Amino acid sequence: MRGKEATRPAADVRSRPDASDAVHHEAVKTEAVKTEAVTPEVLKAEAAPVRTALAVWWRTHARDLPWRFGRTTPWGVLVSEVMSQQTQMGRVVPYWQAWMARWPDAAALAAADKADVITMWGRLGYPRRALRLRECAHVVHERHADTVPCDYDALLDLPGVGDYTASAVLSFAYGRRVPVVDTNVRRVLSRVFRGEESLGGAASPLERELAHLVLPADEAACVTWNQSVMELGATVCTAKSPLCDVCPVRGRCAFLKAGRPGLGQRRTRPRQRFAGTDRQVRGLVLQALRDLPEGESTLPRARVEALWEDRFQLDACVAALDEDGLIEILPGGAVRLPRG
Repeated sequence: MRGKEATRPAADVRSRPDASDAVHHEAVKTEAVKTEAVTPEVLKAEAAPVRTALAVWWRTHARDLPWRFGRTTPWGVLVSEVMSQQTQMGRVVPYWQAWMARWPDAAALAAADKADVITMWGRLGYPRRALRLRECAHVVHERHADTVPCDYDALLDLPGVGDYTASAVLSFAYGRRVPVVDTNVRRVLSRVFRGEESLGGAASPLERELAHLVLPADEAACVTWNQSVMELGATVCTAKSPLCDVCPVRGRCAFLKAGRPGLGQRRTRPRQRFAGTDRQVRGLVLQALRDLPEGESTLPRARVEALWEDRFQLDACVAALDEDGLIEILPGGAVRLPRG
């Protein structure tokens, strides 16, 4: 599950990963890793056995997701990353497979009807991602000859692509030496090397610096490292109930040695309940449109009103869906999925 994309960092040099070392090493001098006694050199030395242990663990414990192990295109990797934002990977798999079977490349998705795109997105949540992905497909098709860019800045210019997704595509699709920093990675690195929790929110310069310092020098090893750290955070080193007894790096984890201080502590607000929220109402409207029988494309006003008792909230959500381009409001209050 991915957090929201971070905004584009100032003077990000990861589009030129081979040239970034000098810049990052200079940054260490001014903002060292939080544990003052730990120097960059010590961190790199500590990272070596952790990388070895995780690489061995990855070979036998990696989930067999269809976009892994070179079995898809860079476009397929990009689609998987967009779908995985704020959505558990287990839920993503069947949607990704159906999506790629229907629209295997950017050109196919760019030519798709908006209504079909929203329908295929199903219950993945945050359906604006579907339209942004279609916009992204248009740009890849028209400006990049149907080839996903392999340059960090060019990736950031794609609709719906932020720092995390750009870095993930560079690493997982193109094998580049670049740190991939999501919530799971931040949690693992902070616990293993700093002995404390990562407190949510946007990645701090300190966390980005740590991610770069422990990155392997070899590109192939870097890809394995990014994937294995992320996988460990998703399946073992979880936020609230980490499985420390089966963790492959438990013997080198500063967090475990310190007694797991502040386990589960977060800076971010508690997760909002879903029942009764605008998200639920918006989802009901979209699902009703997806469930229309073949040959029908319009949901009459009376059926819209039957979806939710609170008329004020319902109308506000319908208006918001229209503003987001996810539905069209017709004369008389009927609604339909967008055309074109």
